[in-house]
Amino acid sequence: MGKIPLTVAGAEKLRQELHHLKTVQRPSVIQAIAEARAQGDLSENAEYDAAKERQGFIEGRIAELEAKLSNAQIINPAELDADGKVVFGATVELEDTDSGDTVVYQIVGDDEADIKAGKISVSSPIARALIGKFSGDTAHVQAPGGERRYEVLDVRYV
Repeated sequence: MGKIPLTVAGAEKLRQELHHLKTVQRPSVIQAIAEARAQGDLSENAEYDAAKERQGFIEGRIAELEAKLSNAQIINPAELDADGKVVFGATVELEDTDSGDTVVYQIVGDDEADIKAGKISVSSPIARALIGKFSGDTAHVQAPGGERRYEVLDVRYV
């Protein structure tokens, strides 16, 4: 597994989820398994099966988060000095050249992406089209509805 780019906020969010899984979810599912086991015959015990399945999910997610955090390349956008170039972590103001609509996106890691919060994944088509552009450049994005063109109005590192 190669380095996984994350912003400082994204890494903290993953750490909080990992902490919650280890300190709240894991003990809870262990207790549920113990209670189901105390009911006797495990072969027809749906509560036991559900608790074991949940335990498998929690342990898998813990392993996934630990792997991501250990391979994380944490980038603080506020410390970037890319001379106005669109890079990972940058906040970009765009204008759709066809409709005139303006949008603001921050380019973040895959696990942090949340379009409603204005955060797009670095591996998304629009982010890939924007990387390396400067204010005033036009990015051509191949979208499901056809090609879209966005003019880069501003690039900030916050």
